[in-house]
Amino acid sequence: MCGIVGAVAQRDILPILVEGLRRLEYRGYDSCGVAAVVDGALARARSVARVADLADQVAQNGLHSETGIAHTRWATHGAPVTHNAHPIFSRGTIGVVHNGIIENYEGLRERLRGEGYEFESQTDTEVIAHLIHSRYHGDLGTAVRAAVSELRGAYAIAVISKDEPHRVVGARAGSPLVVGLGQGENFLASDALALAGSTDRFAFLEEGDVADLTLDGVHITDVAGQAVQRAVKQVAAYGGAVELGPFRHFMQKEIFEQPRAIGDTIPAINTFDPSLFGDAARDVFPKIEGVLILACGTSYYSGLCAKYWLEAIAGLPTQVEVASEYRYRESVPRPNDLVVVISQSGETADTMSALKHAQALGHTHTLAVCNVATSAMVRTAGMSFLTRAGTEIGVASTKAFTTQLVALFVLAATLGKLRGRVDADAEAQYVHQLRHLPAAINAALALEPQIIAWSEEFARKENALFLGRGLHYPIALEGALKLKEISYIHAEAYPAGELKHGPLALVTEAMPVVTVAPNDALLEKLKSNMQEVRARGGQLYVFADADTHIESEPGLHVIRMPEHYGALSPILHVVPLQLLAYHTACARGTDVDKPRNLAKSVTVE
Repeated sequence: MCGIVGAVAQRDILPILVEGLRRLEYRGYDSCGVAAVVDGALARARSVARVADLADQVAQNGLHSETGIAHTRWATHGAPVTHNAHPIFSRGTIGVVHNGIIENYEGLRERLRGEGYEFESQTDTEVIAHLIHSRYHGDLGTAVRAAVSELRGAYAIAVISKDEPHRVVGARAGSPLVVGLGQGENFLASDALALAGSTDRFAFLEEGDVADLTLDGVHITDVAGQAVQRAVKQVAAYGGAVELGPFRHFMQKEIFEQPRAIGDTIPAINTFDPSLFGDAARDVFPKIEGVLILACGTSYYSGLCAKYWLEAIAGLPTQVEVASEYRYRESVPRPNDLVVVISQSGETADTMSALKHAQALGHTHTLAVCNVATSAMVRTAGMSFLTRAGTEIGVASTKAFTTQLVALFVLAATLGKLRGRVDADAEAQYVHQLRHLPAAINAALALEPQIIAWSEEFARKENALFLGRGLHYPIALEGALKLKEISYIHAEAYPAGELKHGPLALVTEAMPVVTVAPNDALLEKLKSNMQEVRARGGQLYVFADADTHIESEPGLHVIRMPEHYGALSPILHVVPLQLLAYHTACARGTDVDKPRNLAKSVTVE
């Protein structure tokens, strides 16, 4: 959440800062701003509109500078109004941008007020600016190090001073921050993507690091204040990922990128071998006695699907927990369990904290399923499986989710093979199904015209129910989440068998009931649940496999899936649910890629 860009150079860096914000806008779009050192003073432009409006302000003001910081915000403390937008200044001398939450800001604010500082915003960030100013005696790096030692919570910051042009100081604890290295110029950002085209050499700051950027180089100190070197990695951050091409929205683009993303995730899989999960997996996997999955949001639903696979295919007892709840309750550690954390960004604060909590409890077998090779989660976990979804810009996750499902299925099949539950014939069948999956998803995408017709009906509704059974209950949950995220229609999902235990009271002719109906062992039970809806006048919208013998009639609308896909069916069935949410949101005229109150990469708790 929120995006940071900073730069020192011997050229005008305003275009770099603004372009970086444009690429990071999906992380937060409540407000945005830029500040720079201009003729010995701090100049600033801020907007509560989008980055395009900020760019217009910068151009109209003729703002040029060789040193600056910029920010796009997802509001935590303080409403999304101009005086709360970053950069935040202290007495016209210090400028700060900040991601994260300062937990002890109230006490610091009262103390700073006692020292004569006046607060112009409702943000916790203003505490940081004044605290740095109070410690500033001509050396920005020293002031930042002194100030952050008093902060409690999560932060990534970039700081400039009007008295020290060609200097930007950054610091991080709990929120990501990377240094971009150039020739005679250096950069800071919360994501390497922001700097694509300016540099491809990055150093990833560790917890507690402070980075001091000048024209000549970067000086990094660790949490103890000791000078350290962080490994420099070459990262091809592809700026084209933020180009729409022929699509109307990024979400639509990413839905249609799923065949490619899944194909990229599984190209080397000819057999289920532990080495797919890292060098340590060969020794660790045979010792596993159970699995604990920790994740949030859409990633949590992928974990729920994985529970069915891990127990059915690998015979391993599996627990799935919401990461934000796990670390705050008393749990019983099982040292021989495999702890699996799932995150698109690998920086999700709740999941990262849950991973560290599990490790502190004695869980030494940890695995990250993640889309970003350089993320904190991948670096912290003992093993990893990288999905190859590519950059996902739309806030509502699509291709990240389906590639997570692929990774988790591979995990279940690998553990099942090690435990003697997946023989050579089953392995060959699973590998074949995985390789055919991109083609199967392309066939599901071809259902779009029929789904658009449904979306016109859904756009007039304010509530919806989603039903699924077994493996497809988590897919119903995901479908409901997508609809509520981007169309603002209230949607809930239930295991279909639970309908008669309460939710049936909500069913009327005005309540669409979306049903995921694969041809599996629970189909006849599901048909009975559907009849319960019809008897109450409910309108059923059913995604059915071709051989389920469910026919369209008044009150029962059916779209036939291209084929039954066995254990991998959830990956296929989620695609039309994504399209239904997308086209319903389009019909309602909402901001599909940037839904209200939300943002990508949740790096605050």
